[in-house]
Amino acid sequence: MVMAYNMKEKSDSSLTRIEIVMRDVKAKVATATYMSGTRLPSIRATAKTYGFSPSTVVEAYERLATEGLIYSRPGAGFYVANITTPLSLADISPNLDRAVDPLWVSRQSLEISDNTLKPGCGWLPPDWLYEEGIRRGLRSVARANASIISEYATPMGLADLRQLLVRRMTGLGFEALPTQVMLTGSGTQAIDLICRLLLRPGDTVVVDDPCYFNFRALLRAHRVQVVGVPYTPNGPDVEAFKTLLNAHKPRLYITNSAIHNPTGATLTAATAYQILQLAQAAGLYIAEDDIFADFESQPVPRLAALDGLSRVLYIGSFSKTLSASLRCGYIAASPDLIEPLLDLKIATSFGGGQLAAAVVLSALTDSGYRKHMSHIHSRLANARAQTIPKLTKLGITPWIIPQAGMFLWCQLPDNNNAAELAKRCLAKGVILAPGDSFSQSQSAGRFMRVNVAQALHPRIYEVLAEVLV
Repeated sequence: MVMAYNMKEKSDSSLTRIEIVMRDVKAKVATATYMSGTRLPSIRATAKTYGFSPSTVVEAYERLATEGLIYSRPGAGFYVANITTPLSLADISPNLDRAVDPLWVSRQSLEISDNTLKPGCGWLPPDWLYEEGIRRGLRSVARANASIISEYATPMGLADLRQLLVRRMTGLGFEALPTQVMLTGSGTQAIDLICRLLLRPGDTVVVDDPCYFNFRALLRAHRVQVVGVPYTPNGPDVEAFKTLLNAHKPRLYITNSAIHNPTGATLTAATAYQILQLAQAAGLYIAEDDIFADFESQPVPRLAALDGLSRVLYIGSFSKTLSASLRCGYIAASPDLIEPLLDLKIATSFGGGQLAAAVVLSALTDSGYRKHMSHIHSRLANARAQTIPKLTKLGITPWIIPQAGMFLWCQLPDNNNAAELAKRCLAKGVILAPGDSFSQSQSAGRFMRVNVAQALHPRIYEVLAEVLV
């Protein structure tokens, strides 16, 4: 008896039969179900499994061979090639509705046209950024030494920018030498390098629940186990954190300092001390992502300051305040960690560039930057004051009222699911950020993140009123 193929598809009609076979083989290779050298099931057996014709399987296998994923041995069948195959995050992701996938918000926000409203995205509108300072920086760099616009950077990155970052860290309460600061291509690259250094497939990593969704997507690419610690208005739940350390023996904890994404909460000194003590006792490394530092009204505790950059690796970037087109971030860490991180940076991006770093340095030292950020603080406060009543009128309530930053973590009215709401809103030209894309435990189905800077257009609330249950 032939068994018809009935596995759940994204949409059965969206893939040809050949593509279905190819997709399934790729997924099994990506997840190491089929290891290098593994003999694939015969054409006849595969055709019977799927209920497809043998010619369909032959064509699928031939296409996979053309791509270099498998190869044939005449008379012996097809085998998985002895190569490291490209990793498809979609192939190894849980079989979840795409609306709650960690990559969904990013993909929609980056790919959709400028006419689409984006209260779910994670950045300021373009006209809020420091355009004049960037333009002045570009003009200044264009007149500078030709090496800045034509040569590789030194491995550590532009010395003057690293010195400036050291002074900024001193203002946050911790000391670092310029030799402890390494520039990277972005904050995301900084976290990726840390993961490459500290993690191996199968290791366990702790993230906040909820947390920035790209942490989850990036960790998936590193093929590690991820566990979430509930996040409270004061920081991670200390007792739950302690339980996780005992149960899972994690290698790394990734978190935001200062303004938390997506909740807008801030870490208290008491919670910071307890978390750091537990981490030190467990031999746990902490990656502290501080990309929202300049949005603070009043500085809050940094784990890096309390730890003295011993087991805490401090991360920052400038895409949220200066320009997302200038890809420049940094890591500050102990010397014994910076050295191998530097080797990894060279191995994965060689020397990197110095053009972006030079423009960033010019903009940060420009006389107008502090005034610009003061203006951003006021604009965000006004945006929160406008957004919260409009949401509340629709029965959408903020979890807390943040004192700074651009995000509100909001609960929907009963009987509303954020993933389904996001789909309905997308069809009407509004991109939301559904809560489960931030939640490792998938327990935020009635929550969504709202960017108040992107939530001022009245059409957003008209659409929400139309689609809310």
